[in-house]
Amino acid sequence: MTTIGVIKRGKYGNRLIETVLSKTDLKVVYTSVPEMLPEFIDEPEEFLKELKTDSSVFDSDIVITYSLHPDLTIAIAHAAGKRGVKALIVPGGPSKAPVIELGKIAEKYSMLIEVEEICCTLREKPETKELCSRLSSPVLEIDIDKGIIESVEVLCGAPCGSTWHMAKELVGTKIEDAPSRAGLLIQQYPCRAVRGGIGGIHESAEIHKQAVEEAIKRKKEDSQ
Repeated sequence: MTTIGVIKRGKYGNRLIETVLSKTDLKVVYTSVPEMLPEFIDEPEEFLKELKTDSSVFDSDIVITYSLHPDLTIAIAHAAGKRGVKALIVPGGPSKAPVIELGKIAEKYSMLIEVEEICCTLREKPETKELCSRLSSPVLEIDIDKGIIESVEVLCGAPCGSTWHMAKELVGTKIEDAPSRAGLLIQQYPCRAVRGGIGGIHESAEIHKQAVEEAIKRKKEDSQ
């Protein structure tokens, strides 16, 4: 069984753990780093050792780190590579992760490193198949009765759990209203994604809107 390791920081990471446990059969282990961290960390690897986090998280197949700190993320990447982790996923986007340095680490350890602003933009790759076939960009199956959404099955959903919230609330919606309502429901969900600018929660809303459109289109084609 694939094991997912999660490194939490404050509230970040909790929803992912809940979703893995409730929506998949994957094993999850986790540890935490302090919510308050220095702005700059001179010796990140030594700093990580001093935190005395549970190092068993690096025995996982895939590690997702919500460290959200460029220096500490570098130390985590080195630790993951040394322990043979197949893939490291870094939410928060390039502003929280030095992508050039991480690229060098990925090459050094032959480890996949994915830096994503939001996790519902993840795409399945060989190293992350067991996770991303269940939790990544949304894939839906929709049943329609007389132009009304009768049911929504989540085949693959956002790691934060927002897709399941949207799916439940879409039932009873007219198909012509469903895509736009899907986007609104995602923005109402208490996701941790950035709000008030380009990307973030707005990108997640658009991704889910498109997923609903595609599911409705497939259902119509199957019915012809």
